[in-house]
Amino acid sequence: MMTRAFNLIKNKYLIAGIAFLTWMLFFDRNDLMSQYEYRQQLNKLEAEKEFYTTESEKTVKDLTELTTDRSKLEKFAREKYLMKKENEDVFVIIKEEAKKEKSSFF
Repeated sequence: MMTRAFNLIKNKYLIAGIAFLTWMLFFDRNDLMSQYEYRQQLNKLEAEKEFYTTESEKTVKDLTELTTDRSKLEKFAREKYLMKKENEDVFVIIKEEAKKEKSSFF
């Protein structure tokens, strides 16, 4: 039994294989930890790509609506930029929860 174990340890191919696996798993530039980090970064970038793609599509849709429909353009200007006609008053309503949240940070 002891001679069999000694012969396995003495086998140069087994030693070379173990050394190669150890090097590839832990010391190489593309080791397991690096591969895991690369995969995490790839997933994050794909999620960002999906977000920006949907936002871009939404923006293009809004742009086409604004350039084709005059009433939507007026509504957009009034809501986003608080524009008004000459004889109008604009009242901005701020929710209480939002005001409390902002004040709780400071």
